[in-house]
Amino acid sequence: MMDKSYCIFDMDGTLVDSMPWWQGLGAEYLERRGIGGDHRDAEEIQSMTMLQGAEHYMRRYRLPGPPEAILEEMVELMGEHYRADVPLKAGTADFLEKLAGRGARMCVATATAEPMARACLERLGIAKYFDFLISCETLGVSKAKPHVYLECARRLGCRPEEAAVFEDALYAARTARGAGFYTVAVYDHSARGDWAQLERLCHRAIRSWEELL
Repeated sequence: MMDKSYCIFDMDGTLVDSMPWWQGLGAEYLERRGIGGDHRDAEEIQSMTMLQGAEHYMRRYRLPGPPEAILEEMVELMGEHYRADVPLKAGTADFLEKLAGRGARMCVATATAEPMARACLERLGIAKYFDFLISCETLGVSKAKPHVYLECARRLGCRPEEAAVFEDALYAARTARGAGFYTVAVYDHSARGDWAQLERLCHRAIRSWEELL
């Protein structure tokens, strides 16, 4: 992997340890409204989009709609965490500095909205390492399809096989691998149930960035 001159990084669960905030976002939103949530919520909304999750909360807790307004409030709440709380994963900055030192070109491909992602990376002092940031939200296509990775390769000026993609999510790693990219699985506790599959799927799997230092 270290011979790759182009690197594409996921953000949540890969560069930053944000998944605990995402997983607790619904309960936090309800708590701010003075509502006690149901323990089943997190499991039920796991495979939903954020808008579908907002619809779920509106129905279950008889919240005033529309769901888009609920979604906007939840996004702003998560934005507070990106701007103030979400930390880097151990070894992230050191690994990026190592790549930069050998002239690698890097970018971020994230499902998170660009303003929030950029604010987080700038606060943590690692935005300087990336040529650009692309959000699936901006492209209008999730990582279930290869568009975001291919757009990253186009902007970096490389072929897929020349770039390493770092991901913690199984579906995203599968997409990148299928599109011809060298894939590196990065362990995150939120995706621990998929780890064995990620190890088999990807060209390399690491439990910490410190393994690559």
